[in-house]
Amino acid sequence: MVNYLIVLFAVTNIFFASAERISIYIRLIAMQGLLLCGIALAGLSEVNLGNLIFIAAETIVFKTVIMPYLLFRIVKTSGVTKVHRLSMPAFYNLLFSIFALLISAMIAKSMLTGFVSSVFMTVALYTLFVGLLLIVTHRLIVSHIIGFMITENAVFLFSVAVGNEMPMLINIGILLDIFAGVLILGFFGLRIRSNTNEITKLKD
Repeated sequence: MVNYLIVLFAVTNIFFASAERISIYIRLIAMQGLLLCGIALAGLSEVNLGNLIFIAAETIVFKTVIMPYLLFRIVKTSGVTKVHRLSMPAFYNLLFSIFALLISAMIAKSMLTGFVSSVFMTVALYTLFVGLLLIVTHRLIVSHIIGFMITENAVFLFSVAVGNEMPMLINIGILLDIFAGVLILGFFGLRIRSNTNEITKLKD
Protein backbone atom coordinates (compact mmCIF):
# COMPACT_ATOMS: atom_id res chain seq x y z
CA MET A 1 0.00 0.00 0.00
CA VAL A 2 2.69 2.48 0.96
CA ASN A 3 4.57 1.90 -2.29
CA TYR A 4 1.46 2.82 -4.31
CA LEU A 5 1.16 6.07 -2.37
CA ILE A 6 4.83 6.85 -2.95
CA VAL A 7 4.50 6.23 -6.70
CA LEU A 8 1.42 8.49 -6.78
CA PHE A 9 3.47 11.11 -4.95
CA ALA A 10 6.11 10.85 -7.70
CA VAL A 11 3.39 11.41 -10.32
CA THR A 12 2.50 14.73 -8.68
CA ASN A 13 6.14 15.78 -9.15
CA ILE A 14 5.81 15.15 -12.88
CA PHE A 15 2.79 17.46 -12.98
CA PHE A 16 4.84 20.13 -11.18
CA ALA A 17 7.33 20.05 -14.05
CA SER A 18 4.70 20.35 -16.78
CA ALA A 19 2.18 22.80 -15.24
CA GLU A 20 2.26 26.51 -15.99
CA ARG A 21 -0.47 27.88 -13.71
CA ILE A 22 0.21 28.77 -10.08
CA SER A 23 -3.20 27.45 -9.00
CA ILE A 24 -2.23 23.97 -10.24
CA TYR A 25 0.98 24.15 -8.19
CA ILE A 26 -1.01 24.98 -5.07
CA ARG A 27 -3.48 22.14 -5.60
CA LEU A 28 -0.58 19.74 -6.11
CA ILE A 29 0.96 20.94 -2.83
CA ALA A 30 -2.34 20.14 -1.08
CA MET A 31 -2.46 16.71 -2.73
CA GLN A 32 1.10 15.98 -1.62
CA GLY A 33 0.07 16.83 1.94
CA LEU A 34 -2.66 14.19 1.83
CA LEU A 35 -0.31 11.64 0.31
CA LEU A 36 2.35 12.34 2.95
CA CYS A 37 -0.24 11.68 5.62
CA GLY A 38 -1.11 8.33 4.07
CA ILE A 39 2.56 7.43 3.61
CA ALA A 40 3.39 8.32 7.21
CA LEU A 41 0.45 6.37 8.64
CA ALA A 42 1.14 3.34 6.45
CA GLY A 43 4.92 3.29 6.82
CA LEU A 44 5.68 4.20 10.43
CA SER A 45 4.53 1.14 12.31
CA GLU A 46 6.87 1.75 15.28
CA VAL A 47 5.70 5.29 16.06
CA ASN A 48 3.32 5.59 19.01
CA LEU A 49 -0.28 6.71 18.67
CA GLY A 50 0.41 10.24 19.88
CA ASN A 51 3.05 10.82 17.22
CA LEU A 52 0.80 9.35 14.54
CA ILE A 53 -2.01 11.74 15.50
CA PHE A 54 0.42 14.65 15.50
CA ILE A 55 1.80 13.71 12.07
CA ALA A 56 -1.71 13.31 10.63
CA ALA A 57 -2.81 16.69 12.00
CA GLU A 58 0.37 18.35 10.74
CA THR A 59 0.12 16.96 7.21
CA ILE A 60 -3.63 17.37 6.75
CA VAL A 61 -4.21 20.65 8.61
CA PHE A 62 -0.92 22.39 7.91
CA LYS A 63 0.09 21.09 4.48
CA THR A 64 -3.32 20.40 2.94
CA VAL A 65 -5.38 23.30 4.32
CA ILE A 66 -3.42 26.18 5.85
CA MET A 67 -0.48 26.44 3.44
CA PRO A 68 -2.57 26.18 0.24
CA TYR A 69 -4.99 28.75 1.67
CA LEU A 70 -2.17 31.21 2.33
CA LEU A 71 -0.71 30.58 -1.12
CA PHE A 72 -4.08 31.26 -2.77
CA ARG A 73 -4.30 34.51 -0.77
CA ILE A 74 -0.83 35.50 -1.97
CA VAL A 75 -1.82 34.77 -5.58
CA LYS A 76 -5.02 36.79 -5.19
CA THR A 77 -3.14 39.71 -3.68
CA SER A 78 -0.34 39.69 -6.26
CA GLY A 79 -2.52 39.02 -9.28
CA VAL A 80 -0.03 36.45 -10.54
CA THR A 81 -1.75 33.41 -12.06
CA LYS A 82 0.87 31.93 -14.40
CA VAL A 83 4.61 31.37 -14.32
CA HIS A 84 6.79 34.17 -15.65
CA ARG A 85 7.03 34.37 -19.44
CA LEU A 86 10.83 34.20 -19.31
CA SER A 87 10.84 31.02 -17.24
CA MET A 88 12.00 27.78 -18.82
CA PRO A 89 9.26 26.22 -21.02
CA ALA A 90 7.31 23.35 -19.50
CA PHE A 91 8.59 20.88 -22.12
CA TYR A 92 12.20 21.38 -21.05
CA ASN A 93 11.20 21.29 -17.39
CA LEU A 94 9.56 17.93 -18.03
CA LEU A 95 12.70 16.58 -19.70
CA PHE A 96 14.84 17.74 -16.78
CA SER A 97 12.33 16.18 -14.40
CA ILE A 98 12.51 12.79 -16.12
CA PHE A 99 16.31 13.01 -16.12
CA ALA A 100 16.21 13.83 -12.39
CA LEU A 101 14.05 10.74 -11.79
CA LEU A 102 16.61 8.53 -13.52
CA ILE A 103 19.47 10.10 -11.55
CA SER A 104 17.51 9.65 -8.32
CA ALA A 105 16.97 5.97 -9.06
CA MET A 106 20.69 5.43 -9.68
CA ILE A 107 21.70 7.30 -6.52
CA ALA A 108 19.11 5.41 -4.46
CA LYS A 109 20.40 2.10 -5.79
CA SER A 110 23.97 2.99 -4.86
CA MET A 111 22.88 4.08 -1.36
CA LEU A 112 20.62 1.09 -0.74
CA THR A 113 20.59 -0.06 2.89
CA GLY A 114 18.80 -2.78 4.76
CA PHE A 115 16.19 -0.57 6.45
CA VAL A 116 15.38 2.08 3.81
CA SER A 117 13.23 1.17 0.79
CA SER A 118 14.75 1.97 -2.59
CA VAL A 119 11.37 3.32 -3.72
CA PHE A 120 11.27 5.66 -0.70
CA MET A 121 14.79 6.90 -1.38
CA THR A 122 14.23 7.36 -5.11
CA VAL A 123 11.06 9.42 -4.71
CA ALA A 124 12.54 11.49 -1.87
CA LEU A 125 15.58 12.37 -4.00
CA TYR A 126 13.36 13.02 -7.01
CA THR A 127 11.17 15.36 -4.97
CA LEU A 128 14.25 17.23 -3.81
CA PHE A 129 15.46 17.68 -7.40
CA VAL A 130 12.01 18.82 -8.58
CA GLY A 131 11.86 21.48 -5.87
CA LEU A 132 15.32 22.75 -6.73
CA LEU A 133 14.44 22.71 -10.44
CA LEU A 134 11.37 24.84 -9.77
CA ILE A 135 13.47 27.34 -7.81
CA VAL A 136 16.22 27.56 -10.45
CA THR A 137 14.05 27.73 -13.59
CA HIS A 138 11.27 30.05 -12.35
CA ARG A 139 11.46 33.78 -11.71
CA LEU A 140 8.48 34.58 -9.48
CA ILE A 141 8.82 34.59 -5.72
CA VAL A 142 5.57 32.61 -5.41
CA SER A 143 7.08 29.84 -7.54
CA HIS A 144 10.19 29.90 -5.35
CA ILE A 145 8.08 29.50 -2.21
CA ILE A 146 6.37 26.48 -3.76
CA GLY A 147 9.76 25.07 -4.79
CA PHE A 148 10.96 25.37 -1.21
CA MET A 149 7.84 23.60 0.01
CA ILE A 150 8.50 20.74 -2.41
CA THR A 151 12.07 20.35 -1.12
CA GLU A 152 10.66 20.39 2.40
CA ASN A 153 8.33 17.55 1.41
CA ALA A 154 11.42 15.66 0.25
CA VAL A 155 12.96 16.09 3.71
CA PHE A 156 9.71 14.85 5.24
CA LEU A 157 9.89 11.74 3.02
CA PHE A 158 13.49 11.15 4.11
CA SER A 159 12.44 11.40 7.75
CA VAL A 160 9.58 8.95 7.23
CA ALA A 161 11.88 6.56 5.34
CA VAL A 162 14.18 6.20 8.36
CA GLY A 163 11.52 6.91 10.98
CA ASN A 164 11.45 3.36 12.30
CA GLU A 165 15.18 3.54 13.01
CA MET A 166 15.48 7.20 14.06
CA PRO A 167 12.08 8.61 15.13
CA MET A 168 13.64 11.97 16.07
CA LEU A 169 14.07 12.73 12.36
CA ILE A 170 10.29 12.84 12.02
CA ASN A 171 10.17 15.72 14.48
CA ILE A 172 12.90 17.50 12.52
CA GLY A 173 10.81 17.19 9.35
CA ILE A 174 7.82 18.63 11.15
CA LEU A 175 9.88 21.55 12.46
CA LEU A 176 10.91 22.29 8.88
CA ASP A 177 7.21 22.36 7.98
CA ILE A 178 6.66 25.01 10.61
CA PHE A 179 9.58 27.04 9.27
CA ALA A 180 8.06 26.88 5.77
CA GLY A 181 4.79 28.16 7.19
CA VAL A 182 6.54 31.09 8.84
CA LEU A 183 8.25 31.88 5.53
CA ILE A 184 4.91 31.96 3.70
CA LEU A 185 3.36 34.10 6.42
CA GLY A 186 6.26 36.51 6.02
CA PHE A 187 5.63 36.93 2.32
CA PHE A 188 1.90 37.13 2.93
CA GLY A 189 2.55 39.96 5.38
CA LEU A 190 4.28 41.92 2.62
CA ARG A 191 0.91 41.97 0.79
CA ILE A 192 2.45 41.38 -2.62
CA ARG A 193 0.72 43.44 -5.28
CA SER A 194 0.62 43.05 -9.03
CA ASN A 195 2.12 46.45 -9.77
CA THR A 196 5.35 45.90 -7.84
CA ASN A 197 7.60 43.83 -10.09
CA GLU A 198 10.51 44.25 -7.69
CA ILE A 199 8.56 42.26 -5.10
CA THR A 200 7.08 39.55 -7.33
CA LYS A 201 10.36 38.86 -9.17
CA LEU A 202 13.78 38.13 -7.78
CA LYS A 203 15.50 39.68 -10.79
CA ASP A 204 14.67 41.36 -14.10
